[in-house]
Order: sequence, then C-alpha cells, then structure tokens
Amino acid sequence: MIDYVSIAGSKTPLNLNSTFDIRHSTFDIRHSTFYILHSTFYILHSSKDKILINIAVVYFTKTDITGTLAKTIIKTVESQKDVNVIEFKIEGPEIIEGRFVNDDIFLQLDKCAAIIFGTPTYMGGVSAQFKAFADATSELWCSQKWAGKIAAGFTSGSALNGDQTSTLQYLVTLSNQHGMYWVGLDSALGFNDKGLNRLGCQLGVVAQSADGLLHKTDLKTAEYLAQRVVNLARQLK
Repeated sequence: MIDYVSIAGSKTPLNLNSTFDIRHSTFDIRHSTFYILHSTFYILHSSKDKILINIAVVYFTKTDITGTLAKTIIKTVESQKDVNVIEFKIEGPEIIEGRFVNDDIFLQLDKCAAIIFGTPTYMGGVSAQFKAFADATSELWCSQKWAGKIAAGFTSGSALNGDQTSTLQYLVTLSNQHGMYWVGLDSALGFNDKGLNRLGCQLGVVAQSADGLLHKTDLKTAEYLAQRVVNLARQLK
C-alpha cells in the first residue's frame, strides 16, 4: 500500500482529502497499485496552457489616419491575455503589376479566428492597394478557406459624409464572399449609442478627419468594435 507521494523529490504523506499540484510532474507507476475511493480530481490549466485566439488586423494607410485606427484596434486586442494579434499593413512593393503577392500572410490569416479589415475611403470606395489585396484572396475563395471566421471593418475619410459607408459595404461583401460572419456596432446614435459612433454608421467604424487628427469618439468606437470581435471570437472558440 502506498503511504506517500513523491513530487519533485519531496515525499508527501497520503491522507484523506489530500491535495497535490502535479503540473509538470513525472510519475513512474510501474509495478504500482492504486486505490482511488470517492476521489475528485481537478485539472487546473495555467495561463501558459491556454489556447490563444488569433485575430488579424489587415489594413492600408497613406496619411496614417486609418493607421491610427488600426493601432488603436491592435492595442485593444493585444490587451487580452488569451489573444494573439497578427498585424499586417499592406505595402506598395507587395503589389506587382497590379496584383498583390504575399503568400506568407495568407498562411498566417488561415490560422486566425477573426480578421479586421481597414482602408481609407478613396473616391467612394476602398483604396487601390487594399483592393489588390482583396482580389488576391480570390484564390482562397474557391475553397472557402475563410468560411466561419469573424470579420469586421474600419475606414476613414476627410468629409463628414464622404461615402465611407460604401467602403464598409464593400468590406461586408468581401467577407460574405468568403463565408465569414460580419460584426458591426450595437450603437444606436441618439438613443443607446454608449457615447460612440458619432457619425451613426453601424456597419463598422467610420472616422472623419480634415486636419490629420482623429476625433476621440472615433478612437473609442474603434476600441469598442475590437472588443466586440474578441468577445465573439471567444464564444465561437
């Protein structure tokens, strides 16, 4: 009969209601007999054992207004202990003869539970650089590799009504082409707006700046959308 347990070289007497922390312990149970009566075992997972949720932020920025939104979203996502952030800023050299070429980022995005897209609004739509990236995802569309992932979006423009909504509508269409779940805002302007969404668009984050500085409410809205994505990713985990 066993009257003690040796853990990390120390002998611990056995008695009723004994509790042991056996994480990272090794046991040699050859030629041993165990009698387990009316016992309950609890398996505790340390923070190191948690499975991280991968969330990507893919964006293009020229004047860094959209980039500031992206950084705000990334900071919010990074603050979560169970989330890993993949930041990808679309760069001009990756676009060759009008086609976006970067196989590595698509391999990384394939591992993500959520992708948050960002682009400034140019001439009533997404930037050419972002569109090149979007067109390159058609190779993933054939096999619906992004189906079931979460999607969200943000954009910026210099005018209060600079057709930024058209940009978000395109991002919604892109996401649905891939079979993704789009996440917008639950902020009803003037009623239950939570002090967010000052321009009243619930498709995603719409920011406006004519002087290169972002309104604090637009930044708060970006933080809020980021947290919504994280919360949903946890639920679907």
